[in-house]
Amino acid sequence: MPLPPTGAAIFQGAARILSGLLEARTGQILSEGRAWRMETALRPVLRTHGLKDIDDLAAMLLRKRDPRLDEDVVNALLNNESSFFRDLQIFDMIHRQILPRIQEDRHDRTLRIWSAGCSTGQEAYSLAIRLRNDMARWQGWRIEILATDISTAAIEQARAGIFSQMDVQRGLAVGDLIKWFEPHGEDWRASPDLRRMIDFRHDNLFDPRAPSGEYDLLLCRNVLLYFTPERRGDVLRLLARHSHAGSVLLLGAGETVIGQSDDFLSHPEFRGGYARKAVAPNCAGGPMRRTA
Repeated sequence: MPLPPTGAAIFQGAARILSGLLEARTGQILSEGRAWRMETALRPVLRTHGLKDIDDLAAMLLRKRDPRLDEDVVNALLNNESSFFRDLQIFDMIHRQILPRIQEDRHDRTLRIWSAGCSTGQEAYSLAIRLRNDMARWQGWRIEILATDISTAAIEQARAGIFSQMDVQRGLAVGDLIKWFEPHGEDWRASPDLRRMIDFRHDNLFDPRAPSGEYDLLLCRNVLLYFTPERRGDVLRLLARHSHAGSVLLLGAGETVIGQSDDFLSHPEFRGGYARKAVAPNCAGGPMRRTA
């Protein structure tokens, strides 16, 4: 007679079901380190749905009776780590080099930025703060910031613009906190001026609906590292479709297009950035600009 499965075996089986759901919904592979933290991450979900343990949760998912449960599990397992002005040297390069070059080249006086995998919004708000602090330079410009993420919970928080004291202490200068945030109970809320600058959308990079046309600056930082090589290629092809000859793509410090994409190469001016490879023009007069 076969022995009944041990607790460890039950947990491993449940973990496979949960990680399979995450991959199917988001394309993300659950790393070994994140798998070991799975039980802690899912405790609030267990409490909310009245489930005893991970095994009960996996069994409920297999019955496919509660779409809300699927969404709650995916939100809990996603890594929504973010902070204001994360990798400050990148934001300095954006402010001092990339945006001035885009401003030189964009004769239509429209600046379009896409923050893909924006998490709870700190990256997009950091961009908005830099632009608002330098608004005299951008008088008369139309500025569009699209910020997308697969996590519905992260996008809800980003839209609300509410951050804890710990959140604002991570990377946000005191002057910017006072200027662009308002007390909100024990938390802080981004000012209406900042919130209006950003279009936060729930979106899936493998079934995208939010992006349209071409973007001058594309940020997809610390997103690709959770995907298989094939999925990374899919995302980079998507980013290429929404970029033009003068676009700049920024990835995370541990990410690269090398061996992943035929559409991008290292940027000749901006260290750590990527540029679209030259393509044959569709018509005279330079690269095609996005349509509204």
